[in-house]
Amino acid sequence: MSTDSRTAAKTADAPPAARPDVPARVGAPVTVLLWGGGLLLLLASVAVAVTIGPARISVPDVWSTVAAHLGFGASDLSPIRDGIIWNLRMPRTLLAAVCGAGLAVCGTVMQSLLRNPLADPFVLGVSSGASTGAVVVVVLGVGGGAVSLSAGAFLGALLSFALVLLLSHTLGGSTDRVVLSGVAAMQLFSALTSFVVMTSADAEQTRGVLFWLLGSLSGVGWSEVALCSAVLAVCLVVCLAHARTLDAFAFGQDAAAALGVNVARTRIVLLCTTALLTAALVSAAGAIGFVGLVLPHAARALTGSGHRRLLPVTALAGAVFLVWVDTLARTVLDPQEVPVGVVTALIGVPAFVLVLYRTRSTS
Repeated sequence: MSTDSRTAAKTADAPPAARPDVPARVGAPVTVLLWGGGLLLLLASVAVAVTIGPARISVPDVWSTVAAHLGFGASDLSPIRDGIIWNLRMPRTLLAAVCGAGLAVCGTVMQSLLRNPLADPFVLGVSSGASTGAVVVVVLGVGGGAVSLSAGAFLGALLSFALVLLLSHTLGGSTDRVVLSGVAAMQLFSALTSFVVMTSADAEQTRGVLFWLLGSLSGVGWSEVALCSAVLAVCLVVCLAHARTLDAFAFGQDAAAALGVNVARTRIVLLCTTALLTAALVSAAGAIGFVGLVLPHAARALTGSGHRRLLPVTALAGAVFLVWVDTLARTVLDPQEVPVGVVTALIGVPAFVLVLYRTRSTS
């Protein structure tokens, strides 16, 4: 038995507080309180965020409009105000919640799977591939108008992830090889994106592509909300089904294998799951950074490292966070809009520095 396996065997039976790498376990009542409080906070955040903007709208207006469109009564609002709520602000706010939840969950899984506290959903080069796919469609006109920007971004993201899988498998398949393959793919597709924009795009196209690359939720509709929500639901179920396996990965691959985990199969399943979810979110909203890097650490401070508790709390925290970030992005310089990724970076960089100091002190 390897050193990692012996360590896992010793620590598995020890009280949580005695384990050097696992915070104290959170009791069931506290977990239920976190889940319930987070869900209520998310619902309240969505309702309040929809009211913020040039048009004067109240929370009761939001609830009455939603109830009317769901078939529960009728709304007395004018068609214009009803359209502002239902067709403009509500899809955008809900997609912000879905993107925040999805990116936070992907970050949690990647950090545990790769045993790297600085891993995020974009470590596999998915965002760079999506950027290349988007500019190829928008700037070069590939697809002749039959392929949308979101479809091009999704295909580019999948292509980048396929390249990462191929490279990492060729190089041995270890976690460090996966990370290095992701870095290589990221640099390659970033260079391709820059080359296409510099050689073929005009000023207007460059501005539009740059705005999307930095993350934008403007102009989204219910189709994007439905698609991303469905992908999030499926991927979250898959991740929760592997919660105990992710806990085992905390002790290393050798220890996980000694505990009965099929390391190779689990890694490919979770990598494909997070890549699919990230690709869907990036294709709809662009590359929104730092959500998947910082939010998992904040959630772990509340729940500990047990993924059955951690994943739902992280999803709720990411959803609430991005709802308010998007609200700030679309209102702080009204009528001009700030890319969502710019705001998350301004907030995330100080938090990222704190994570760096924390990892340095515990290394």
